[in-house]
Amino acid sequence: MVRTGRSPRGIAGLAPAVDRPSAVLTLGRSLTPSYLGPNEHLAGGAAERAELAHLLAARRATAALDQAHPHTTFSLLHWVLDSWADEPAREVFRQGAALLAARYRDLGLDQLLPIDRVWVGVRSTRPDAFGGFHHPNQGYRHVQLASVVTRYGRLCSPRLTSPELVALDLLRSYAHDCLHWGSFREYRLHGGQVVRSRYGINWRDAQGRTYSGRDKGDAVSTRNLGIVMEGATDREARTIAATVADRLGLAERIAPPDRLAFRDTTGRLEPSDVECGAESDACTRFHLAVAGYEHGVGARYQRLLAELGGADAETLHRLIVAAVIGGDLSGLTGWLDQRHGPGAFRRIFRSPAYSGPDPGE
Repeated sequence: MVRTGRSPRGIAGLAPAVDRPSAVLTLGRSLTPSYLGPNEHLAGGAAERAELAHLLAARRATAALDQAHPHTTFSLLHWVLDSWADEPAREVFRQGAALLAARYRDLGLDQLLPIDRVWVGVRSTRPDAFGGFHHPNQGYRHVQLASVVTRYGRLCSPRLTSPELVALDLLRSYAHDCLHWGSFREYRLHGGQVVRSRYGINWRDAQGRTYSGRDKGDAVSTRNLGIVMEGATDREARTIAATVADRLGLAERIAPPDRLAFRDTTGRLEPSDVECGAESDACTRFHLAVAGYEHGVGARYQRLLAELGGADAETLHRLIVAAVIGGDLSGLTGWLDQRHGPGAFRRIFRSPAYSGPDPGE
């Protein structure tokens, strides 16, 4: 699922992707094969797979993608981390990296997004540019196998108003995009172009229609598998951020202007935080983005877990994440069948317009 504020279109002002070790974060930096993520697969016969490999390798070999961010300067994640003079901020990311590596390993992902595939927007010539998780046109780009994010705060100023919150927000973005990078994907050729025929627990049929349909605009829960996967991914990222924040006692050190961002990053938004309408003069664009994402993704996913999982919502969540990573839905569908009767996944999620196979077929 692509978020309004997180859908990447391109990056500009990039430095070459030179590998340099980081004193803060030491994670994998190479892919085997070099053009595929850990759970990506190429479908078709030998000739089709060879063409897919060629096309993907070409798209993934370049860092200059297009010009959607002409006013922003980007740097590699490990360069950004090494440039921080604030030791508490470095500790936030150091602890978070260790936590997410262990947590994701338990869920089936034993590799993390290479840090030389993560570009961080660090400054902008636009006086109104405000970075962070909800910055427009950023996020994980599966075709390029790269993540494009920005540091939290005013990008026109080099000063970090809250270094630990900057680190926590960047940790959320990295944890989030690690799961996107590590999710199951299947690619095929269609009309000479690369198409993604499977992503996580979602399929596309031969006409390009997805397994589940869109939610209504005023929906309070979701039956859209894109929203389910995005919600599950961000629940993991926020859980990691919240755990680190609690360990380091960050809550009492966050200044009032940044407390909304802190609650959002840690998954502890209050009802008043999301009661922000577009007609309100008091709501900043950042506040509107937070509220919009929570209404459209976070709250709907939480409601789905409550509806289908009840007291076992966390178990259901972990089954969803494991299925998204590995592509094997048998544990998830079996659990749903036990709770809601045979064929539950199909009844709950399948769109009448979809004409492809069901899980296990």
